[in-house]
Amino acid sequence: LRGSKSFTAVLPGETERNGHGLAYKSVSVGHLEAAPLSPSRLSLGRASSTATSTVAPEQGRPRDYLVLAIFSCFCPVWPINIVALVFSIMSRNSGQQGDIDGARRLGRMARLLSIVSIVLGTIIIVLYIALSVRGNISF
Repeated sequence: LRGSKSFTAVLPGETERNGHGLAYKSVSVGHLEAAPLSPSRLSLGRASSTATSTVAPEQGRPRDYLVLAIFSCFCPVWPINIVALVFSIMSRNSGQQGDIDGARRLGRMARLLSIVSIVLGTIIIVLYIALSVRGNISF
């Protein structure tokens, strides 16, 4: 005769009742479940995927702001907009390699440099036009 490796255990919080008012659950020896952790122990353990997805939902690939960086290349602030373009390409490469945090960081830097380039370029163009109209600048 071979004995069975399953048994019945009384666990608090189970919804099934056996007719005598006691909670039970039938499990195998190889699939024993641990008792639920207290809230203080939950904070020390790894977070489950459902907890992480409800708190911070996955937003897909981080933005690399390549279009903004290319647009900033039309402004007359050459060193800044070229660096923004390089950061944008590096952000895209990091995202494709799976480095999500690095891609976000590089994307934010590309966005910042692109905006600075566009603002400074607009100021330079407006000053050039204003001084050209007044006649102070002649080519």
